[in-house]
Amino acid sequence: MFSTEKYQRIRTYFNQHRVISIIAGHLAVLTVLGMVWLSTAFAPTLFGALAQPPCAKGDQTYVVRGGDTLRTIAASHATTWQTLTSYNHLANPDKIFVNQQLCIQHQGNTGVAQGIPDGNQPMNTAGLQAVHGRTNPFAYGQCTWWASQRYFQLHGFFVPWTSNSNAWQWQDRAQEFHWHVSDQPSVGAIVDLQPWVQGAQGFGHVGVVEMVLDNGHVLASNMNWGPNYSQVTNVNFHTGPGVTFISA
Repeated sequence: MFSTEKYQRIRTYFNQHRVISIIAGHLAVLTVLGMVWLSTAFAPTLFGALAQPPCAKGDQTYVVRGGDTLRTIAASHATTWQTLTSYNHLANPDKIFVNQQLCIQHQGNTGVAQGIPDGNQPMNTAGLQAVHGRTNPFAYGQCTWWASQRYFQLHGFFVPWTSNSNAWQWQDRAQEFHWHVSDQPSVGAIVDLQPWVQGAQGFGHVGVVEMVLDNGHVLASNMNWGPNYSQVTNVNFHTGPGVTFISA
């Protein structure tokens, strides 16, 4: 049998701990509510600041709206969608999102060197002849490696661009190095396919025209086309949207 004194002590103990538990529970609820409020109020700003770095001085910041595509944005700012993709380091030019910030490059921010090209910086002097590459910087087995290597076999020099040089970027890089870019094929020219055009994947595709056929079709040698990673295969392509031909 418990004495009255012991009973009072036990009752007091449990009452005190019950009060502490209630207070702790209320504090936990308030903490959770506070965190939800903070995340709602500040998360967009914080994450936006991390995901959308400020544009370079002089650039224009464009906020993507519903219905925009990279092509329509480029057309309204006197530039190309390829330039926007490269300048904003977009992994897939077909995927832009509402409220995404894009930097529209100012005319003066070309980043062009005014000296001899080193393989990464093109020279931008009027009347300069096409720059020739001295080595093949691309990884063996990639379509870019074969296109540069085959061009060397046919013409005696490699492509000179080594950075910002995924296959879909070659037409812009070629123009920067004063190569000729056309929508008309010729034997020995590099055929450049934009992403998802005629079976090309997300980084585009390049090959070398071996034969010009009828009706705008060409037979091009390629690496890394379909399941053929390191094998050279001949593939039939045709002229049209998203297809250009590059030559020095």
